[in-house]
Amino acid sequence: MSLVQDRRISHFHEAARLGSVRAAADFLNVAPSAVSRQITQLEHELGMPLLERHRRGVEPTEAGERVLEYYRQRLAQQEVLLESLQSLKGLQSGSLVLAIGEGFIEGLAGPLSRFSARYPGIELKVNLCGTNEVIRQVVEDEAHLGLVFHPTRDPKIRTHVSRPQPVCAVVNPQHVLARQFGGQPFGGQQFAAQEGSRRAAGTLEPLSLAALASHSLALPEVSFGIRQIVAQAEHQAGVMLSPTLTCNALAMLKQFALHGGVTLLPEFVVSEEVAAGRLCRIPLQEAQFVTPHVQLISRLGRQLSDGASRLSSLLQQDMTAFSP
Repeated sequence: MSLVQDRRISHFHEAARLGSVRAAADFLNVAPSAVSRQITQLEHELGMPLLERHRRGVEPTEAGERVLEYYRQRLAQQEVLLESLQSLKGLQSGSLVLAIGEGFIEGLAGPLSRFSARYPGIELKVNLCGTNEVIRQVVEDEAHLGLVFHPTRDPKIRTHVSRPQPVCAVVNPQHVLARQFGGQPFGGQQFAAQEGSRRAAGTLEPLSLAALASHSLALPEVSFGIRQIVAQAEHQAGVMLSPTLTCNALAMLKQFALHGGVTLLPEFVVSEEVAAGRLCRIPLQEAQFVTPHVQLISRLGRQLSDGASRLSSLLQQDMTAFSP
């Protein structure tokens, strides 16, 4: 494609990405009429409409989706080419974007520090967002890789690694549920070792949703995958929980449990607190809580650059969430 067509496609891409011609113009720092003109000329050259215009903005047609896919593929291939040239110098420069859910923060700091120590010239950017937004950023090539918990199936996503991470009830060791379902509380490594041996032996008793109804409960808001799993389990069990606290921060949920309440979280999110004996996990009875997985994803069909491939390998090897 010519340079002029490249410019036209980039204008079209921004209008489709941002949902309006005016937003694309603001982003590109040009007049809205200039964006509209470039898109109209591109549609004329290709012989078909690329955008559907409606009251709330614009969205791509089926033909427009194919043009966008071509454009993203070409940008990704260009990135791979440039980084492959840099790899001849030992990955001395470049940038990588990683989109993650909040639950991965604590387990990510170590691997990213080790990656930066090995490749100090590569800039790392981490976008913290919900599961649906992680998937969107990966599909639209705004992020090279994504870390997600219990994502919905998407045909545009490639899964590099997937590990089961059950959702458990989380309480402090002095809580009545810990004594009733998880054994007597212990301190530090002793508690973690006792819990691990009981889990391996299958002697940890599972807790039902109905048993949570009489306790002070904190849950994430409905946009979180955890809450969606809870809703499915409630429907299946015929139980309706009434949380005392609803919030959009997993750190707050852990603090709620530390101070005497109950919350529901994936095992990997509280692994450090459990190892230190500050919190304990109680398996839940309903099947919906056993099946969730954590996944490392990229866009299907995107060729990962050398840097992204090395980061992917490091995350799979070093992150607690992906431990067997």
